[in-house]
Formats: sequence, structure tokens, C-alpha cells
Amino acid sequence: MPRPAEHTESGTGNGTGTARIPRFTPAEHWVHRATATLLTVCVLTAGCLYLPFLAELVGRRALMVTVHEWSGILLPVPLLLGLASRALRADLTRLNRYGPHDRRWLHSALRRRRTGRPAGKFNAGQKLYAAWIAGAVLVMLGTGLLMWFTHLAPLAWRTGATFVHDWLALAVIVVVAGHVWRAFGDPEARRGMRTGSVDAQWARREHPLWVHDRNRH
Repeated sequence: MPRPAEHTESGTGNGTGTARIPRFTPAEHWVHRATATLLTVCVLTAGCLYLPFLAELVGRRALMVTVHEWSGILLPVPLLLGLASRALRADLTRLNRYGPHDRRWLHSALRRRRTGRPAGKFNAGQKLYAAWIAGAVLVMLGTGLLMWFTHLAPLAWRTGATFVHDWLALAVIVVVAGHVWRAFGDPEARRGMRTGSVDAQWARREHPLWVHDRNRH
């Protein structure tokens, strides 16, 4: 598959042109946006169900339960539909492949070093986040179904499912908040997801192995 050529767009508000590299396709953007929206709805409706002050403020508990259930069931749908995109399938393969450079990236990140962080299109932190959130969504979906369809399992199973669902939901909120915090700390990464391209200098600094691989092909 031929590599898209680099192109020039306006810079970050200073009126100068900067070379940019294609990073994500529109399909990947919309899968990310739809998944983020559904996950946000899940978190907000969960807050309305579990936090008394929000429950009193919003009311309509039955509606919140319905919205929470359906947004949770629909959460995997954007990704499943997105599998029709070759670019998305290729990026999922990249996210599931780990190499020696990922260990070096983690080693430097844990020691808060800005140097010595080799990364392909996705760094080791992004790979771990993607794997963790995918597993968490599957567990949340399974435990949620046991809580919703009470005839599927005995009471002991449903009690355990409720415990896992509630505590894992808290962990998801913490991890996703960390993901959002990191995203706000990197405007170019956000711009890449929003527009599909990133600044070439940023790419060489943050994802040098990806740039090297693109240039080689």
C-alpha cells in the first residue's frame, strides 16, 4: 500500500507552514470519538445512579438506568464497525505488538526521563492503556449483563458481578481521567486525532521509529 505523502498545513496559530505527516484516517477518528462519547455517557449516568447528590439533582432514575445500560451495550459497536477500515485494523495490530523498544520506553518513563523513549506509531504507554481499557470494557459488559438479566445466573454470581462491576468502574474512571490528562498535556497528539495529521518534528521526537519506518517504505 503506497505511503501517503507529507503535506503542508498552517502552523499552530503563528501563520507559518509546517510539514505534517498523515497519522489517522477519518474512520479512526470517528471510532475514537464515538467510543469516547459512549464511555462518557456510561460514566455520567453511573454517577447519577451511585452518587446521592447527583441522583437528587437529576432524578428520573429509571431513565438513567436505561441510558446507562444501552450505552454500555453499544460501547464495543464503534470498534466493531471500524474493523471495516484497513487502517484501523493495521493500527490494532501495532497496538498488540511489543518489542524491546517498548521496554526501553517504559524504563525511561518510570524514571521520568524525557530522553531514551523510542516508540513506533504508538508508545508502550498507549499500548498498555489500549489493552487495559479493552479488557475492562469486556468485563464491564459481561458483569453488566449479569446484573441486567437476573435470570442468567444465580444470586451469588450476580452479587459477585455487582462487586466487580462497581470497583472496576471506579478504576476505569481513574484510568480514563489519566488518559484525558495526558492528552491535554500534548496538544499535537490531540490535533493528530482531530485532523488526521501531525507535525513532522513532533513525530520525529515522540515516535521516531514510526517515522523511520514510513521513510523506509
